[in-house]
Amino acid sequence: MFEVLAAGGWLMLPIILCSIAVIAISIERYWTLNPQKIAPKHLLAQVWGWIKGNQLDGNKLRELKQSSELGKVLAAGLSNSRHGREVMKDSIQEAANQVIHDMERYLGALGTIAATAPLLGLLGTVLGMIKVFTAIMLQGTGNAGVLAGGISEALITTAAGLCVAIPAMMFHRFFQRRVDTLVVTMEQEAIKLVDALHSDRRVDVKAV
Repeated sequence: MFEVLAAGGWLMLPIILCSIAVIAISIERYWTLNPQKIAPKHLLAQVWGWIKGNQLDGNKLRELKQSSELGKVLAAGLSNSRHGREVMKDSIQEAANQVIHDMERYLGALGTIAATAPLLGLLGTVLGMIKVFTAIMLQGTGNAGVLAGGISEALITTAAGLCVAIPAMMFHRFFQRRVDTLVVTMEQEAIKLVDALHSDRRVDVKAV
């Protein structure tokens, strides 16, 4: 295996580093973007129970904010709920923007690797073919070893770049979709809370 990697030339080093980054980011994001950790299903009902029982105070708000990303969004809205519907919505939006930014962390790097890895492989292919044609120009076509080495370098880097880029693209799409789904879920929960507190059409939070 080491001989194959070495045959790919110096461009194999950044490709290998990209593969390590893809694995690390994918594991970290899979652990972090757990729907049960980001947006617990019964959190809104619990918050509504606190409100109905007049138990919502500073300690409860701190507990809510530290519980999850959805908790941060709801806590931001509740902290400003007495100022009216629009102010509450603005507070929720500001908190949601920060939460979304945190959830999308490293996804840009994953997308960049997915786009860059094939280009590194293509660069290796070009450099390998340059070696082949240089060898032909200097030594003719009789030195099969030199020709095979250049062609091998070209093919190995191309394959390695694609082997990194394909999983990176798949993971990027997967995590981006998960983030989008979580954002929709948190938006729905926040709207329920706003409607329950400020709408003429009262919402039964426990029923939805």
